[in-house]
Amino acid sequence: MKHGTLRTATVLLGTLTAGALVMAPAAQAVEPTTATLSFDCGSYGSGEATLTATQDGTAATINVSTSAITAPIPISANSVRSTLTLTKNGSGTATFTGNANPAIPAGGAVSTGPLNGTVTAGDSLEATTLTVVVFGITATCTATSPQNPGPFVF
Repeated sequence: MKHGTLRTATVLLGTLTAGALVMAPAAQAVEPTTATLSFDCGSYGSGEATLTATQDGTAATINVSTSAITAPIPISANSVRSTLTLTKNGSGTATFTGNANPAIPAGGAVSTGPLNGTVTAGDSLEATTLTVVVFGITATCTATSPQNPGPFVF
């Protein structure tokens, strides 16, 4: 191969690679990534919750931390089973589930997640209920305020 031909091939390959990078689709991202709302959990309490969402393609996760439920005794890691139900696009529902949590000390606020779910581009999700099961005891929490600053849009 002649020296000029090699240089031309290298420049062409570099141009094609740069073009492919420019044309690659943008990474999907959820907005906002963090939202707050209030939950009423009946006899278990009420309070504010912080939801943190992430997205990777059609897979999404939401972590929940809420002062609405506190641990009466220490709770070991990965022993809380949770389901977060959200209104999907204003009329349907989506559920995010999981049994991951950090260790929670007695009297500590319950944190759970990541809760896993599936989304499609453009989905708008707003939390409506959170069900938490610890040691076979179920606490069902109902949202008493809208998410602030608004629904998660994937």
